[in-house]
Amino acid sequence: MAEKIDNIPEINRYLQELKKYSSYDLCEYSGNSIYRRVNKVLNDHNLDLPQLIARTKTDSLFAERIVQEITVNTTEFFRDPELWHELITNHYLRFKGREDLIIWHAGCSSGQEVYSNEAVLNELGLLDDSFILATDLNNKMLNIAQKGIFNYKLNRKHLENFDFIFNREREAKHVSFEKYFAVDKNNNSVKVNKLMKIIPVFYRQDLVKEELPGYMKFDIIFCRNVLIYFNAKLQAKILQQFYDRLNEGGILILGAHEGLNGFFKTKFTKNGQVFIKNSALRSRH
Repeated sequence: MAEKIDNIPEINRYLQELKKYSSYDLCEYSGNSIYRRVNKVLNDHNLDLPQLIARTKTDSLFAERIVQEITVNTTEFFRDPELWHELITNHYLRFKGREDLIIWHAGCSSGQEVYSNEAVLNELGLLDDSFILATDLNNKMLNIAQKGIFNYKLNRKHLENFDFIFNREREAKHVSFEKYFAVDKNNNSVKVNKLMKIIPVFYRQDLVKEELPGYMKFDIIFCRNVLIYFNAKLQAKILQQFYDRLNEGGILILGAHEGLNGFFKTKFTKNGQVFIKNSALRSRH
């Protein structure tokens, strides 16, 4: 087993070298989360810090692999079912009748949240008029998302979450999970049905360094369990990007343990787990 890095300056030293010899800048990621992930990389590859730096300098493919391992995030279908129920009950229906609904999943990881959202939108009659952009830094995760085939056992709570969202009310029509996902227990897989794979656009974006191209504005932005990995300065930078990209009255959905601080509390109104962008007039008062 490789020796653990036991202080933040050593972590920062590696991140500075990674920034020099790759296109990635992870220097403003939160200290605790990056500490754990770099140490896991050392252990998994049985390297010490000098060896890790040396390989990063000389092997671009290895550097790419390390970034993917550091930035991988976990996700699952219909994660936090209470949030999805809140969106259905209190937020999504006000978009009914719109000619277009523009949605951004930032930090989409392997895409289960994107496909969960599509099922919700379809049941509400909103999917046909929606454009969904899903972005992530990690190419490996984006490739998984585009294929739409996932590990069944790793997502075994999805059936329970699905029923909580769609079938909890007795008077509601029963919605079958198989309407959207094909389960193959023998091959331990869940495959997204063609109904939903037509819609999302998966696109590689580094939230830290890159603005989205063009001037597209969004009605809904998901960025769950991403900001928690960034320090306060970087969080503010990302939140400003989201604010600028949201239409007035648009909604921002963060993770259960994420929120807004300081300046951004005046720019959004919190409603449950959802943050609603204030109008320009209101935000000045």
